[in-house]
Amino acid sequence: MEETKRYLQSFLFQNKIDIPKGKQSLFEDFISSENNIAAVKIIKEKQQIIMQNWNLINRIDDITNQSVFLPNGTVNKAYQAKIDFMQLGWDDIISYEMENLEETGLSFDREEKVLSGNPKISGDLKIKMLFKIDGESEETPLNEKVFTIIINPDPKSLWKSIESDKNAPFAKEDNVAVASTFLDKKIVVASKRGRSHANVGSFREDDFAFKNFDTNGWSILAVSDGAGSAALSRKGSKLACDTLIDYFEENLDKENLKEFDEILLHHYHKTDSDSSKKISHFGYNTLSKAAHFVNQKIEEFAKTNNEEPKKFHATLIFALVKKYDFGYAILTFGVGDCPIGLLNKDLTEITLMNVIDVGEFGGGTRFITMPEIFQSDKLSSRFGFKLVDDFSYLMLMTDGIYDPKFVVEANLEKIEKWNEFLSDLKGNNEDGSKVDFEYENADIATQLSIWMDFWSPGNHDDRTLAIIY
Repeated sequence: MEETKRYLQSFLFQNKIDIPKGKQSLFEDFISSENNIAAVKIIKEKQQIIMQNWNLINRIDDITNQSVFLPNGTVNKAYQAKIDFMQLGWDDIISYEMENLEETGLSFDREEKVLSGNPKISGDLKIKMLFKIDGESEETPLNEKVFTIIINPDPKSLWKSIESDKNAPFAKEDNVAVASTFLDKKIVVASKRGRSHANVGSFREDDFAFKNFDTNGWSILAVSDGAGSAALSRKGSKLACDTLIDYFEENLDKENLKEFDEILLHHYHKTDSDSSKKISHFGYNTLSKAAHFVNQKIEEFAKTNNEEPKKFHATLIFALVKKYDFGYAILTFGVGDCPIGLLNKDLTEITLMNVIDVGEFGGGTRFITMPEIFQSDKLSSRFGFKLVDDFSYLMLMTDGIYDPKFVVEANLEKIEKWNEFLSDLKGNNEDGSKVDFEYENADIATQLSIWMDFWSPGNHDDRTLAIIY
């Protein structure tokens, strides 16, 4: 009764009706009426329903328009995002289902509330959540909330791969990969045209060459990186490697090699200043003559073809190796920004076998085609020598590998960085590309070539990696 009285008093007041004292008795009879009591009850029930309906649609609108941040993804790259219902305040959602996932490459784990997968398509993905909240009837249509996920295209797909002109002067293969023997070890080399060159149909500027000289026990491996600014560097790098092989074919059977064998044997049994000087002298004379021969032959080739030698600018690194009963003698030379790394047998030490031209010689890369290289007082620093019982890997690479995988020169002398690099080669990378260094693996050249497709933002140069193992 009191509740009915308060309601009716309020109702009449809202309609500007006052109950004078003289009509209080009439009002008491009015509120006592069963019809009025029932009417007030019905009105209040309807009001409650109206309030419930408003609260429901208001809550649904809040959820529908609530900002939910989902991280951007990339096509073909693993994606994962948690839609945390509790953190979002969605504890009143009693049922839901996700739609529009079929063609996206994504799936939703209802238990973990995680959206994951490898996106297949780029663009703004619109993922629908159809849901009901507590208080809605079974007959009520499902509500719809849309999540937007921005999926960026696979960066690799944005690069074209246009074949180089096979009819152009000094044309060569865009990609080469080979595996063979090197002394009593194995060798695998892959040289791949960089995306920046493939995108415009230009040539691979890197090159390599190796050879075993059965008559004297020596083997040679050379790697060269043609200068990007030099119009004919693709030929310069090939000339550098091939000419070097030619030089040693003609000059490794001379009598002084026997003398060097004796010096090395003495050095092995008793390392002293005299044997060290003799080794340095031999290395300097032998390798400098080879490097100078390369320089001269490229210059001659340029003149014969009425071109400037600088158009053939190329770096050059090489390793001359021989196996003795007491170990391996490794002689190296390097000009340019391509490293030579020697890893000991148990992978605990790295020896950087050459000086890298990254600012050490006037602020930039140097090339075998530069005459001033042989006039510099720093020429001797370009040679390296190591006598070891054994080794696990001897690697020569161009900056297309060095830049993305080691980043800075200082990392080349850190064994942990080389072990990371080996781990990467053996499959610890986002592509899962693996190079199997098992001795009988016949697919290793193909595996190395595939591994070289790794993505590294900003690093799209030619890539050459030679590994003796």
